[in-house]
Amino acid sequence: MVCAVLLLALTTACGGGNNGTNGSKPTNAPEATADNSTKEPAAPAGLKGNFEIQYFVGGYGDAWWKEVIEEFQKANPDLKIKQSAGPEINDQMKPRWIQGNPPDVVYIDGKGSNERQMIDDGQLLDLTDFLASATNPDGDKVSDILISQPTAYEGGKNFTLPLVFGSWGIFYDKALFKEKGWAVPTDWASFVAVSEQIKGAGLSPLIHTGVYPYYINGGLVDSAMVAANGGDGSILTKQAALEAGSFSSDAVKTALNQIVELRDKGFIDKGSVSLNHTDSQSQWLQHKGAFIPNGLWLENEMKKDIPAGFDFGFIPSVAQAAGANSIVIPYTNTIAIAKDAKNPDAAKAFLQFVFTKQHAVRWAELTGAIMNVKADLDSSSAGNVVKDAMKFFNSDKTTVAPVAVLNADVEKAKQDATLALTVGKIQPEEWMKRLEDAAAKARK
Repeated sequence: MVCAVLLLALTTACGGGNNGTNGSKPTNAPEATADNSTKEPAAPAGLKGNFEIQYFVGGYGDAWWKEVIEEFQKANPDLKIKQSAGPEINDQMKPRWIQGNPPDVVYIDGKGSNERQMIDDGQLLDLTDFLASATNPDGDKVSDILISQPTAYEGGKNFTLPLVFGSWGIFYDKALFKEKGWAVPTDWASFVAVSEQIKGAGLSPLIHTGVYPYYINGGLVDSAMVAANGGDGSILTKQAALEAGSFSSDAVKTALNQIVELRDKGFIDKGSVSLNHTDSQSQWLQHKGAFIPNGLWLENEMKKDIPAGFDFGFIPSVAQAAGANSIVIPYTNTIAIAKDAKNPDAAKAFLQFVFTKQHAVRWAELTGAIMNVKADLDSSSAGNVVKDAMKFFNSDKTTVAPVAVLNADVEKAKQDATLALTVGKIQPEEWMKRLEDAAAKARK
């Protein structure tokens, strides 16, 4: 239920519309290039029998799914493919999963989905050995081109493969920074320095979503903890495992003191405490705040309200020391094969077929989001924020932290404590005590 709680929170705060369809496949698609192609990759041929795919249709739409499934079908005319899809598909298909009659492949996203519960219930196939050697039609080893690796569950086993990759981070208006002559920060010292300039110009350096504090946790606090931990993301997995002392380490204290520095210097907009996601984002678009911690859905979610000339900029993290790697705090949606799949060969072939750079480019173009594959988007029609973000994800100067989901009660305690810290109601010691107490209670 933990994953479901977090997903529900994200869906609620983002209005369920953090992504959208931005176009359709051009009729004059260019031929393949060395590293970024829209030419259809070769699909494994000769598959037969029935093959069913379940996928949730929400903010990402269904254009990409229909396109790749059509390609897969063309290469396998003897394969009878059934698409079970829609906004309510998870609830509609639940009886079949319970009865042991699931589809072959499932995309785990949206209302009614819970990856952890499906694993605990023994519904998903162990993909560990398959993923260790799986290659795509281009000859790439799938694991080598992923931005975020599959989550390792008990015993180091993999049951899911991240299909959608998103990132928390800090957003700013490139046009405003260019106009004012402000330098885009690359580390903590430069972030504090430019924030001084921004405050001097009469703007709040940082505005955030106080009603939903997980925005500032994901966009700033978590990356600060990883940065203070020497770029080691295990600090987050230890917290997710409720390990004693994981919320009160030296790295946690260093990160919290960075938040205190912003607070005490007056860099955090005082009105943020009462703002929800859309209000804070609207005020940021109106330059009532220069930076905002948020997720990669931001541009698409606010596309109807973006002022003329506004140019979205993205930085995955600002808390790191000069010269240290940027830190990406990711969120993902996964794809899996049912343990009781009737056509596991077709299911595995489909996963191999999907994870190509070509399909990653099409995902970006059709959804405005990022697929979990390192790809060059510069020549694509994807949005600028997605292109900027992908440059970070492709860089060897970027560290991608593991996806770590907290116990629901601990997550609530973290949100409350962070909000209290930003307004000066508590100090780092109290934040750490609250979280250690909540973790201890959850362990019982």
